[in-house]
Amino acid sequence: MRTRIFLYLFIFTAMIALYLYVSGSKQLTVSNEKAEALEMELESVQDSLRRTELKLFDLQYFALENNDDALAYYDHLSLDDPTRYIADKLLETNERKGDNPLIPYEGMESDFKINKIKVLNHRWIIADFSDGKYWGELFIGYELKDDLSVDFTMVEHLLYTRSN
Repeated sequence: MRTRIFLYLFIFTAMIALYLYVSGSKQLTVSNEKAEALEMELESVQDSLRRTELKLFDLQYFALENNDDALAYYDHLSLDDPTRYIADKLLETNERKGDNPLIPYEGMESDFKINKIKVLNHRWIIADFSDGKYWGELFIGYELKDDLSVDFTMVEHLLYTRSN
């Protein structure tokens, strides 16, 4: 009787071991498939990130903060961020009541004000303006003087037409 109990115990243990082996190998296969899928997704995301970085570098080409030759014009001034300083000075022109003086159009819905600014180099700025419904763009020349005053001159402008 004792041998039969050991035989049944041995068979039962062998079946549990076989079940654990089959179950573990299936889990390992599923885990490997998931890992491969995640690796492929990671590779895809890394490629996308590289493409985005290249686009970003391309977009930053025309920017004062990335143009050492243009920044050299402001080395003698004690400005931490010339781009921000110039943009702030340009935004100050919005504070005047009515339309911004640099915008050669009268606001139709409200006053035209400058919204977005891109300082290209030590002489030029591109700006976007809007009155809430109509919008346009400006090409502005500027001069940052030694006393930290800034003179702005509108060089070119355009107002987009609405197609309603």
